[in-house]
Amino acid sequence: MGKRKSFVGLVTSDKMQKTRVVKVTHLTKHGKYAKTVKRANKYKAHDEKNLAKTGDTVRIEETRPLSKDKRWRISEIVKKAAVLHVEIKEEAK
Repeated sequence: MGKRKSFVGLVTSDKMQKTRVVKVTHLTKHGKYAKTVKRANKYKAHDEKNLAKTGDTVRIEETRPLSKDKRWRISEIVKKAAVLHVEIKEEAK
């Protein structure tokens, strides 16, 4: 048995229950011009406890098919995102 593939990417969407969309970017060389080009793929990954939020950096690894599109699961949260929204409640006078 071989080792499972794993990637590190950024969570771009957490709107589904137990599913996160993870964007994985990589550098590749252009075939004709030999220039380094940045490419990205989006993967739907299973998050059983809904811990990962938008902006988090996560590691995903290959798993058996869980649904039509989900073939990956989040194995760890590498880095939590900074707080995006701060709510300030004002007292009504």
